[in-house]
Amino acid sequence: MAIVSLPMYGVSHQQVEPFWKALRDKLRQLGMAEVPQTLSWPQDLPQHWQRPDLLLSQTCGYPLVTVLPQVQLVGTYHYRVEGCSGANYSSWLVVREDEPAERLEDFRDRVVAYNSRDSQSGYNSLRALIAPLAREGRFFRQAIASGSHYQSLEMILEGKADIAAIDCISFALLKRARPQAVAGLKIIGRTAAVPGLPLITAAGTPDSQLAILRTAASAMVNHTASESLLIGDFSLVPRAAYQRVAELERLAANAGVTAL
Repeated sequence: MAIVSLPMYGVSHQQVEPFWKALRDKLRQLGMAEVPQTLSWPQDLPQHWQRPDLLLSQTCGYPLVTVLPQVQLVGTYHYRVEGCSGANYSSWLVVREDEPAERLEDFRDRVVAYNSRDSQSGYNSLRALIAPLAREGRFFRQAIASGSHYQSLEMILEGKADIAAIDCISFALLKRARPQAVAGLKIIGRTAAVPGLPLITAAGTPDSQLAILRTAASAMVNHTASESLLIGDFSLVPRAAYQRVAELERLAANAGVTAL
């Protein structure tokens, strides 16, 4: 049986499940026979995205251009969120509300939190942003892996970190679902915009199934189940557009910045 995961957005699994149930029903209505009843919630996402039985998942632009050359793009959702423009999105630079510093350059030799090193929104985007400011390849005094955007925000509130790059969609979803979780935080800037997180399927998925996936994903735009995830539109973004992610990595590398 094919596997499906939607691991990237949603404050909780329960927030994503209604969307999957509606999408699953549309896939079946369109004639797709082997559709799993439930979502997978894999711990090892890079390995999961490379599985030959992957019917549908959502990945990040950084893994897409660095380790997933074989997957097929299904399309990219647009989100009704400040910080998004069409299929593109960016990250907010988030700090504590009582933080006197107002510019990124004021955070030299401070502590940054990031979700993971393979994240475009939390790591690669910020690495490119500090490149012009770095001295001898470094800018921050310490960089701490938090495991998720939400945990990065917790670290800032707890005083364990001073700043983080949080993708605008995750921030908006958390603010809507748990406004107390972002109370005491403020935004001081944003990263460069890049194409948003694409839906993908395995290299071996037949063209007929790929067409059904695209039709069903597009049909979800006007479904009530998309409201809680702030989905506003859907389009097929070409793989070439994601080279912007690789360009940001090269920009940082050319400045001698290989890590936060």
